[in-house]
Amino acid sequence: MTDLKVRLGLGAGLALADPLEDTRALVDGCERRGIDSLWFPDRIASDAVEPLTALGWAAGRTQHLKLGTGVVVLPGRNPAVVAHQLASLAALAPRRILPSFGLQPATRSERTAYPVPGPRAAVFEEALVVVRRLLTEEVVTHHGRFFTLDAASVGPRPAKPLDLWLGGLVPAALERVGRLADGWLASFVTPAEATGARTVIADAADAAGREVEEDHYGTNLLVLPPEATEDDVEQAFATTARRRPEVDPAALIARDWAEARRLVGEFVEGGITKFVVRPAAAPPRWEDFLDAFVAELGPLET
Repeated sequence: MTDLKVRLGLGAGLALADPLEDTRALVDGCERRGIDSLWFPDRIASDAVEPLTALGWAAGRTQHLKLGTGVVVLPGRNPAVVAHQLASLAALAPRRILPSFGLQPATRSERTAYPVPGPRAAVFEEALVVVRRLLTEEVVTHHGRFFTLDAASVGPRPAKPLDLWLGGLVPAALERVGRLADGWLASFVTPAEATGARTVIADAADAAGREVEEDHYGTNLLVLPPEATEDDVEQAFATTARRRPEVDPAALIARDWAEARRLVGEFVEGGITKFVVRPAAAPPRWEDFLDAFVAELGPLET
C-alpha cells in the first residue's frame, strides 16, 4: 500500500493562544509554504472559529491551500443549508474543499447546542443522504423520517462531486463509513487500530455494493512542540486520556518529530495515507511549528 499518495496537512485544534491571530497566521503560513491542507474543528463552546465560516474566509485568502473540516457535527444542522454552503464553497474554490462529518460534539457540554429530531445516528445517516443528493442531483424530492424536501436544489453545484468523509471509531461508525461515505478521518487511534478499522470499512462497503477508494483513509496525529513544558505534556496526556481512557496516551501522542515520523510510517504501512497533524499544546510561535512541520514531515509525502 506504500505506493498510495501520502499527504500531510495541519489542524489547529484548540491549540490556539489567540484564535483570530493564530488562524490568520496558520492560513497565510500554510499557503506560503505550500502545505497541502488546513483543517478547522467544530467546537462551539470554545473560541475556535466556526469551521464553515473559516473555510469561506480562508478560501478567499488563498489560491492553493486545501481546506477541510475536522470534523463538523452534522446532526443538529439543517442538511439542505449545509449542502448549499458546501456547494458555494466548492464552486468558489474548486477541488480545495474537504468536508468531513461527525456524529456528535467532542464534549457532552456542547451536545445541547445541536438538537436533533430523533435518534442521533439515524438523523446523521439521513442528513448525510440529503447532503449528498443535493450536491449531486439537479432537483431533489426527499420524504424521509426526519427531513422533507420537495423539488429542492442548491447551486451552483460543484463540477466534480465533493467527497464526503466521516469520523468515528466504534463498529457502527466504521460500517457507516463503508455504507455511506467516501473516506474516513480518524482521531485518537493507534496505527494498529486504524489498520483494523480500515478492514471493517472496506468490508462494509463491499457488502453495500460500493467502494471506498484505497487512499481515502486518514487520521489526526497529535505532536508535542519541542518547546512544550511539563505542564503542557501533563495537560495533553490528561485530555487524551479523557477521550480514550482505555488507551495509553503515550501511544496516541508523538513526543517529538522523530516519533511523529515513526507513527506516520506505521500508519502508512497499514493503509492510512492522509494526515491532519495537530500540536498537542499551543506552540509559542506558529511560524516555527510550520517550519518544523515542513522540514520534518514534508519529505514523507509521496
